[in-house]
Amino acid sequence: MSLPDQLRSRGYRLTPQRQLVLEAVTTLGHATPEAAHAWIVDRSPGVNLSTIYRNLELLEELGLVNHAHLSHGAPTYHAATAPEHVHLVCRRCGTISSLDSDAVEPLVGMLRAEHGFHADVGHLTVFGECATCAKMYARDE
Repeated sequence: MSLPDQLRSRGYRLTPQRQLVLEAVTTLGHATPEAAHAWIVDRSPGVNLSTIYRNLELLEELGLVNHAHLSHGAPTYHAATAPEHVHLVCRRCGTISSLDSDAVEPLVGMLRAEHGFHADVGHLTVFGECATCAKMYARDE
């Protein structure tokens, strides 16, 4: 079902702002509301940040975007059509990388088998140091 049809079937319409928010999230990959806003105002200067937040909330309710908490700030959104993945966040430079969810299957399987716990891998975030920072800062230490 197309995006306009999905929205109409739930009593909404595809406004230009909703389309822009979805395009921003899809284009940016991992977008905070502020990053989406910056991307959107380059294309449509009249869209305010509260509109971005409202539309992200609606698009998430409709299952078109997902969010993850990758820092202490606002959640980061990505398109629901993106394959499920784990987020790797460098604490030094802030780079966000994605890792296929299959890579953590041994952990997820153990949690399920030993604890009956079903992990939400799409919200899994691992903080650490990226390879570039590890090399750069290893020289300084």
